[in-house]
Amino acid sequence: MTTMTSRIGFGTAPFRTRTWAEYGYLWLALLVAPFGLAYMLTTIALTAGLAVTVAGLWVGGGMVAGGRGWGALHRGLLRQTLRTEIAEPPPFRRGRGFWRGLGSLLGDSTGWRALLFLFVSFPVTVIGFVVSTVFVCTALGAITYPAWYRWLPPQQAGDGSWHRGASFGDWFVDTPDRIAVGVAAGILVLYLWPWVMRLFTMLLQILGQALLGPTRGALRVAELRASRAGAVEGADARLRRIERDLHDGTQARLVAVAMQVDEAREHLADGAPELASGLLDTAHASALETLAELREIARGIHPAALDSGLAVALRTLAARAPLPVTVDIAPGVEQPRLAPAVESIAYYTVAELVTNAAKHAAANAVAVRVERANGTLRLEVRDDGRGGAVVVGDGAGERTGLAGLMARVRAIDGAFDLASPAGGPTVVTVTLPTSTRP
Repeated sequence: MTTMTSRIGFGTAPFRTRTWAEYGYLWLALLVAPFGLAYMLTTIALTAGLAVTVAGLWVGGGMVAGGRGWGALHRGLLRQTLRTEIAEPPPFRRGRGFWRGLGSLLGDSTGWRALLFLFVSFPVTVIGFVVSTVFVCTALGAITYPAWYRWLPPQQAGDGSWHRGASFGDWFVDTPDRIAVGVAAGILVLYLWPWVMRLFTMLLQILGQALLGPTRGALRVAELRASRAGAVEGADARLRRIERDLHDGTQARLVAVAMQVDEAREHLADGAPELASGLLDTAHASALETLAELREIARGIHPAALDSGLAVALRTLAARAPLPVTVDIAPGVEQPRLAPAVESIAYYTVAELVTNAAKHAAANAVAVRVERANGTLRLEVRDDGRGGAVVVGDGAGERTGLAGLMARVRAIDGAFDLASPAGGPTVVTVTLPTSTRP
């Protein structure tokens, strides 16, 4: 949530736009609050009264979900008048089937929280409006008192004297000294008014943040859904790339080898062994190149080094890296063995970060630290490059580079943290669960 945070001095508070915007918000909220409270009470009454009928439950569930509309209305009021930004809650997802659909309506936490806001904000809005209006009207009345007190009806004091002005018992405000005191009191109340009113608007902002925005659980669910969608998209892209490599490269080479063998067979039948031998040599070389390509593709699917564990795979990766890579693996990292999916993600994460350090960061060295504790695997990859790395997409909705790594890590409920100030160093910390089972 973001709010109006500009500093307002005591001397200028009554004349600032923010102050009058807050007072305008109380006016608007007061106009809406009775209808919101009536909707909330009607929802409770209908849901409880018609619970014995299935149709009644659908009506009540629809009204609970309708609370989302009231939440959107109040978020809009807070945003337009108080510049308070409250994140939108996740969209409503109706369950499939009759009973699941009914349960999703009646169990819509966003709708119930919006109804709760309508209930608890009503007294705060009414009291805040009344107190604020009393303060500002009293202040303005006292300040302008010298201009209109002469038109008040005359009143007789206890001693029989007559006075024209406001009175507090037998104390009449009709002398220059008393009028000056009243004006001073009005000015003081005017300057206190914004701060008293702000107590109520801040309370309404807090209630809005707590009840009208998404919960941490909802945000986490939405994040997991997005990361899992990204992981599915990434897996699909990798499968398509493998299919393309096999079709355009390996398959074409194998077709060429078959054609060369057929041609060599024809030369042998025609009595030209020299030509057949040359074709067979070419086919043999092509077959060896095809085997090498297949090994590279297989390594991209699952590195053979992972068969011996993550520690061996990372040390093998460091030995083949285009720049010096030191790997520090704490004792007990593979006791017991990590889940295969965790090992694969950890390996590819380190491999991608090492490649980025060499290609984009102009790094001279990379240090990898691997630790395991409390059911999590922690990877730290540090390079001495120029820094400035950021997580961005490719602009087409696909996750590439660091964004792809982050999506892959979060797909198994991991954490990805990047620290890369300009000038370096770049430090990426990845935390993964040691098992993908809940």
